[in-house]
Amino acid sequence: MTMRDYILEIGTEEIPAAFASWAVDEVLRIAGEEFRAARLTCDSMKSYATPRRIALYVRGLAEKQEDLTEELKGPTWQQAFDANDHPTKAAKGFAKSKNVSVDDLEKRNIGGTDFAVAVLRKEGEPTASVLREIAPAVIRRLVFPKNMYWDDTFIRFARPIRWILSLFGSEIVPFTYGNIQAGRVTRGHRFMGSRAVEVENAEEYFGKLFDNFVIIDPGKRREKMIAGISSIEKEIAAKAQLDSDLVEENLYLVEFPVPFAGKFDESFLEMPEEVLTTTMKHHQRYFPVRDEKSGALKPYFIGVSNNRAANMAVVREGNERVLKARLSDAAFFWKEDLQVPLHNRVEKLKNIVHQEQLGSVYDRTINIQTIAVALCDQNGWADIRSLAERAAYLSKADLATAMVYEFPELRGVMGREYARRNGEDERVALALYEQYLPAAAGDATPSDLVGAVLGVADRLDTIAGGFKAGLQPTGSQDPYGIRRAARTINEIIWATGMDLDLEEAARTAAGVYQIDKTGVEEMLDFLKQRLHHQAREKGYPHDLTSLALSVTWRRPLQVLKFLESFAAVREDEWF
Repeated sequence: MTMRDYILEIGTEEIPAAFASWAVDEVLRIAGEEFRAARLTCDSMKSYATPRRIALYVRGLAEKQEDLTEELKGPTWQQAFDANDHPTKAAKGFAKSKNVSVDDLEKRNIGGTDFAVAVLRKEGEPTASVLREIAPAVIRRLVFPKNMYWDDTFIRFARPIRWILSLFGSEIVPFTYGNIQAGRVTRGHRFMGSRAVEVENAEEYFGKLFDNFVIIDPGKRREKMIAGISSIEKEIAAKAQLDSDLVEENLYLVEFPVPFAGKFDESFLEMPEEVLTTTMKHHQRYFPVRDEKSGALKPYFIGVSNNRAANMAVVREGNERVLKARLSDAAFFWKEDLQVPLHNRVEKLKNIVHQEQLGSVYDRTINIQTIAVALCDQNGWADIRSLAERAAYLSKADLATAMVYEFPELRGVMGREYARRNGEDERVALALYEQYLPAAAGDATPSDLVGAVLGVADRLDTIAGGFKAGLQPTGSQDPYGIRRAARTINEIIWATGMDLDLEEAARTAAGVYQIDKTGVEEMLDFLKQRLHHQAREKGYPHDLTSLALSVTWRRPLQVLKFLESFAAVREDEWF
């Protein structure tokens, strides 16, 4: 049987990296559904993406669809044919409704009863004809988190579509999408390749692109990028900080990765290293560079260019100038912020709205302080009471600094650094950072009890405030982060071994917001449900989890210990 490959390429203006990465899996999912529904089988199917194109490559497609055989059940055989096997009105009516001859009805035993069955056979259409329907459907169904319109056809996509390549072997699969006619022409790299690249057949697609400085396969782009970075690491005797998220982002910012090294003034290293790494990673997409032995930050960065310029020194110098400007701004904010002690900024929080129905960030600060102190009193943590009270008072003060205003992702980090330089107790300073841990699933949790208390108080305030304002999560929606707050409380308790009474703590938080009795019970029920859900996520069965919560739900740490112990006993042979 003759087999051919099919290539569909959607050429666009530059797509955001996150969208391009997302599209790789999404276009494969959609295409798989469309091909299965159309009865088109293939040897393999793979998707690719760069900033300027999304591609689907299908290997080993037959020349036509699979034939379709469909059996439609009609009346029972006894109803359809009399004793002499003559068709009845029921048989004739059924055959007519299915557009078949009565003579073509077949007997099938279904569940012990014989039925008259109409067997419909449809020969498969030519694959090229089917692809004309599938290809535009795949594009149409590729709906990004954000889409745009760009012409009078009102089709939408992440960015304007500029060309479409559609080849079944060497045959063009023609269709029109918006104002674009699919054909055999693609485009090379924006700066280094040809504007129009004619592709004779699907099999030469990858080679044609590579000849025009486009590495369509993300895996091969990664290999080239990492190899280039490794070479630079050897030259500067240092190690790049290759965070996976940043590697992924750079991967979808370029079509032909060209890593380069840059340098910045060592005086900037006097700032907290998070200021430098945040500026490099989040604002410039650079990889920070560290000493191989000590791990200390070095005055270098590695960037990834999408252009192999004739003079890469020009590229390096341009990026160095941009980073210098960014770091100079940060240094200015750092210097200015240090002139005002952190505790003097707390009053300024009155001018920052926390939530319209819940007041200012200052109001939230005082509420967190009240809850934190209560947690210490309720659980016998007298030795850290004053530290927790002070940490809670300063917990949001860095939100009023210039640095955090410019770099919001540095909240907590700057609180810790400013507190240290203001002479605050080290446990207080550390708590200002650790209050936000864990920031995501799998992240580190607070290493000190003061930070853990502050973190729990912060999340209890979020939950109580949300219930007071009527912002409880509904369905899959959680706009106020209440589910996440409940999850984080349990994660902190389990990771740090805090054996606190969650019901008592929650009632304290509810009291701060003067929530009525019904609201308090709803809030407690919500916390119990979230605890049950998290325990189930750990793999404990429903019945055992329900038993644990019925015994001691108020103390999440004891719930976990109960589950661990009982699960271990269940493994014993005698159980």
